[in-house]
Amino acid sequence: MSWGLRDPVFRAVRDAWRGRGWEAGSRTIPEESAVALTYNSVTHAVMMATPRDLEDFAVGFSLSEQVVASADDIETIEIVPTDHGIELRLWIAAPRSDAFIDRRRFLAGPTGCGLCGIESLAEAVRTPPVVTRGLSISPQSIAAALASLPAAQVLNQQTRAVHAAAFWEPGRGLVALREDVGRHNALDKLAGALARAGTSAARGVVLLTSRVSVELVQKAAVMGAPVIVAVSAPTALAVRTAKAAGITLVAVARDDGFELFANPHRIVMDCSEHVA
Repeated sequence: MSWGLRDPVFRAVRDAWRGRGWEAGSRTIPEESAVALTYNSVTHAVMMATPRDLEDFAVGFSLSEQVVASADDIETIEIVPTDHGIELRLWIAAPRSDAFIDRRRFLAGPTGCGLCGIESLAEAVRTPPVVTRGLSISPQSIAAALASLPAAQVLNQQTRAVHAAAFWEPGRGLVALREDVGRHNALDKLAGALARAGTSAARGVVLLTSRVSVELVQKAAVMGAPVIVAVSAPTALAVRTAKAAGITLVAVARDDGFELFANPHRIVMDCSEHVA
């Protein structure tokens, strides 16, 4: 049967053990689809993702993986349901299309893994762009940014099983938020949403509801994001990569504070926040 564009959430029938016996019922869980990204009819990647905000995903993935240099390099995006999943068909203009063929590589990413299947180890730990610009931000604003997340996480309110990536800007608040079963997919969707809206990531903070692994730092660097704030801890490689990329890395962020792991110069102790 055709997979089709399914709803991002699914109501599953389940039995629950509650200590005294079994209870019949149901639970809302996130949908997961195989999503293939093809460029000029050449398959580049197959990711497991939530079937929502797929145009944002196509643009953000293309930017973060440096298949294109800007959203303008993408001529068209077509979403095609197939028997086994969803195909995102992108057409990119020359000379980017020629460069893509030259560095073509395949990856297959199961949920929670954005690097599986990369043929080159050097590609997996590639040196990210250096972020030199960006805002200064106070601990109070970081707390305000985190506090804005729960109400906007619609899919997670329903399922308690998806990650979010969001962009918060001083003076504007929460600008955009995207959710997905894969944390790297959520960030790609956010990158695509910002690029399509013409919003510069240099003016705000990327918020993550997951741990910080190296590919998330790499993607944020390509976005030009100066600050990452995450609710969970980073990996050691993520910390080293953030330091090299000039990104201020805040993690283990909670209601009562946070931990600062890299490039502390953007955290100011007063309210004089500005964009450099």
